[in-house]
Amino acid sequence: MTELLDLCYDVLIRILEEINPPDLAACAQTSWGFNNFIKKNTRLYKAHYLRNFDDPRRRPVDPEPDWVSDLQKLVKCQKMLLSANNDVKRDEFKFIASTVESLISTGSTDPFGYSHNQQLITQLFRHISQNHDAFMCRSSLFGRVGKPNQRPAEDVEDRQLSAKLHCLFGIPSTNAGRRVLSTHPYARSRVYDLRNYTDKSAWGPFRDDGSMRVDWEMIESIMIVLGYNSGLCCRRFLHRFRPPWSETLEGVIPERAKIMPDYPPKLLMEPDIPLSLKDPYNVSGVWSRIVCFLDYNDLYIFNFSTEAMKVPSDAPRGTLNTEEAIRHIMMDLHITEVTAPGQFDNPALPIVHFSGKSKSVDAAWDPNANSKLRGSVRLTSEGQVRWQTISVFHGGEERWRSEGVQVGGLRSERGVVGTWFDKDYDPHGPAGPTAFWKICDGHMCGDGDDTESEEEDGGWYLGD
Repeated sequence: MTELLDLCYDVLIRILEEINPPDLAACAQTSWGFNNFIKKNTRLYKAHYLRNFDDPRRRPVDPEPDWVSDLQKLVKCQKMLLSANNDVKRDEFKFIASTVESLISTGSTDPFGYSHNQQLITQLFRHISQNHDAFMCRSSLFGRVGKPNQRPAEDVEDRQLSAKLHCLFGIPSTNAGRRVLSTHPYARSRVYDLRNYTDKSAWGPFRDDGSMRVDWEMIESIMIVLGYNSGLCCRRFLHRFRPPWSETLEGVIPERAKIMPDYPPKLLMEPDIPLSLKDPYNVSGVWSRIVCFLDYNDLYIFNFSTEAMKVPSDAPRGTLNTEEAIRHIMMDLHITEVTAPGQFDNPALPIVHFSGKSKSVDAAWDPNANSKLRGSVRLTSEGQVRWQTISVFHGGEERWRSEGVQVGGLRSERGVVGTWFDKDYDPHGPAGPTAFWKICDGHMCGDGDDTESEEEDGGWYLGD
C-alpha cells in the first residue's frame, strides 16, 4: 500500500475510481495513509457516485450534493438489500425505504433511455422477491391478505411510505405483481367504502385529517383495482389503455433533457407569453382515461345494508368480489388560464385552469362519458401535483367531479390516480376509481404503429 501512495495523485485517483464503491471502505482500512487519502477525497466519492448512480442534480441551479455521505448511505442501503438477513431489513425499514425513495426521486434517463437508478432498483426489488415483500407490501392492505411474508408496518407513516414506494415501483407482470393483483377484493373494499369519501379527504386520495397529505394506501388500492380490471378487459392489448404502472418504474424516471427548470415567478406576469409556455404541468394534449364503477345497487348494499352498518367505523368492510364496469375515455385538454397560487396554495408553482372534451371509446353513446370538461392543477402544501376535473353535460349541467394525484410528481408520465364522485358530494355515492395519463401533446394522436383503425378506437381526434 505504501508503494501505491507514492504514485502521483492523478494515477492513484484513476486506480481507485475503477474499483467497486463498497471496496473503498475496505481500502480505507488497510492503512492510516489510505484512510486519510480516501476519506478526505470528495472528488473520488463524486466519481464513484456518478459512475454508479444518476446525477442527483436535475437542474443547473441545484446545489452540490454531499458526495461522501450520500455515496456511503447508498452503499449501506445496497448491502442491506443484498443481504439474506431479513431481521436487518425489518429493523432498518425506514432508512432503506427512504433511501430508495430518494433514488427514485433523483433518477433520470440518458438520451438512450438508460438510468443507473432504475436498473439498480429493478435488480434489487424485481429479481429479489423478499425485498419486494419486505418494503413494497407493508401497507395496511397486506394485513388483510394474510401471506406470511407480507406484514403491515406497525407505524402509520411507515405504512404510508411502503404504499408510496409500491405506487412508484408499479405492478409489473411478474410473480410479485400477480400476487399483488390477487389482493383486488381487499383493495376494492377500500376503494368503494364510501366512509373514505369525506370533506376532510376532499373526496379524493388524501388523508382523512384535513391536511391534504396524500393517502398513498388509497392510491395503492386504486392502482391494484384498475390494474386488475384492465387485465380482464378485452382492450388490454391496446397500448393506449394499458395502465402505465405495468412495468417497473414506468413513467416515473424522466429523461434528463426533458426535466423542467425552475419556474421563474415573473413568467406569470408576462402578458405577451402564450399560456402554454406559462404552464409548468404540461396540461394541453390528449389523455387516456380509465373509469371503473359498481352497479349502484351493489354499491349501496356494500355500504348501507344492515350487515354493512354493523361494521365499526374504524374497521374495514369485508372483501368485495363484485364485478365492476370499466370505461375507456379519451380527453382532449387545453389551458384556459394560469393564475397565481392563493393564500392556502403552495407558492412554488401557479394554478393552471383547463377545459376540454371527453369521449368514450367503448360506447360512443355513453351519456356519462361524453361531456365537456373543466378543471385545474396545482401543488399541495407537501409538493404533490393535485388534479381536479368536473364533467359538464348539455345545458351546462355539472355531474361528476374527480380528485387525483400525479404519481411521480410534476409532469410524471405515470399519470394521475384518484377518485370520481357526484358533483354535489353525495355521501350515498356513486363514487369509484379513475386514472388518466398523457399520450400526446397535440390534438391528433397516432404513432403509425397501432393495428387498430381510427374508427375502431372511436377516433383519436377530439376537436370540434
